[in-house]
Formats: sequence, C-alpha cells, structure tokens
Amino acid sequence: MSTALFDLSGRRALVTGSSQGIGLSLALGLGRAGAAIVLNGRDAAKLDGAVAELRKEGIAVEPAAFDVSDAAAVKAGVDRIEAEIGPLDILVNNAGIQRRAPLEEYSVETWHELMRVNLDSVFYVGQAVARHMIGRKRGKIINIASLQSEAARYSIAPYTASKGAVKNLTKGMCTDWARHGLQVNGIGPGYFATPLNQALIENPDFDAWLRNRTPAGRWGRVEELQGAAIFLASSASDFVNGQILYVDGGVLATL
Repeated sequence: MSTALFDLSGRRALVTGSSQGIGLSLALGLGRAGAAIVLNGRDAAKLDGAVAELRKEGIAVEPAAFDVSDAAAVKAGVDRIEAEIGPLDILVNNAGIQRRAPLEEYSVETWHELMRVNLDSVFYVGQAVARHMIGRKRGKIINIASLQSEAARYSIAPYTASKGAVKNLTKGMCTDWARHGLQVNGIGPGYFATPLNQALIENPDFDAWLRNRTPAGRWGRVEELQGAAIFLASSASDFVNGQILYVDGGVLATL
C-alpha cells in the first residue's frame, strides 16, 4: 500500500528543459516510477539523444521541441501534446538559464532574456497545461525554484529575482487552481553538479566555499532530486499544495 502511493503508472509527465542536467534526471526518475514522459527542449537533436537514453531504460517517451519562452509556441506545443500524444497528468517546469554579471553592469537585454526563460515560461506552460487539467479536475504541477528563491549571491541578483518570483507564482497557482483538483508545488535545488554550474564546479575557491558552507559537505547529485519529484507528482502529495521543498544538503538550515 505504501509503495502504491508513489506509483506513477498510467500517468503522463511533461518536463521542460529536459534534454540534459536536472530536467533529464527528473524525467528519468518519473519514468522509472511508471510515468510516460514527454521531453521538451529547443534543440531537437539534443532532445532526440535524451529520448534515446530514456528508451534504453524501457521508458515510454516522446519529444516535444518548442520554445517555452514563446507564449504562442507553448500553447501550440501543449495543445499538440494533448491531442496527439495524450493528456498530461504531471508538469515539471524545469527550463532555466543563468547569466552572471555584477548588477550595476547587467544589461537590460540580458535581464529580459533571463526573465523570459526562468519566469515567463513557468506562467506560459503552467497556464497552458492547467487549462486542460482543470477540465479533468486533477493534475500535478511542479515548478523548479532554487536555493536562490530564498538567498542571494554576488553577480546573480536577476537569477535570484526570477527564482523568488517562481516561488510566489507557485503559491499563486495553488491559490487559483487547488479548487479545481490541482496540486502545485515546487522543488528548490541547492548546488548540484550540472552543466549550468560547470564554471562554479571548476572554480577551486567556490568549490571549497560550497563544501564548507553545506552541512552535507558536498555538491548534490542530480539523481538526488528524483525522490522529491516523485513525491510531488504522486498520490502521496494529494493534500500538499503551494509548498517549496528545498533539496540543498542543509544550506538553508544553517548560518
């Protein structure tokens, strides 16, 4: 009975930005828990490689290449998935970018680029998918927030702003959509070894700082986010709503 709570068999999940890194790992975890997967990204060739990787695991998976920062492309892409692949039971809003620079030097163009991908896409995809879920009176939406939803570091103030907004948009989605049977929550990863963080991983000073700052004493491994995603995508979380689950090795727990 207890394991049945986490069984995703018969459910379909769309994971945005899932051709590599955290998104691909989350898709893999959800697929291993029984879900059929729709992988999304902008690079069709990279997406095909990720699809092949999941199919080797015996996971039912289809690609859906569209730009999540383009509202019209999102609507068309989600409507096509619903019509041609099947209804979505789970959405993971994972797509995101990082652009580092001192705030006083940050260009307006880069600010808008980052906000389109990190924040606007959560609204665009969340709304497009929720419109279908509302009619079915059920659905799970998981927004990928960040440790930076709560804390800032030098040179990433816009990223911090975008992820803080994702945290509160998650609460807003819950407030509007819980009455329709949807659960909307978020995962806040700490520092994980991903392509997005490669420059930090290769910086000896930052690497030493991170290991000393984190009670667990190390970088996170992307597969360590899978359990949180499975929980929030499954029946085990049916009365969990509007929450951010931080998976950070204890960073936020300590000064």
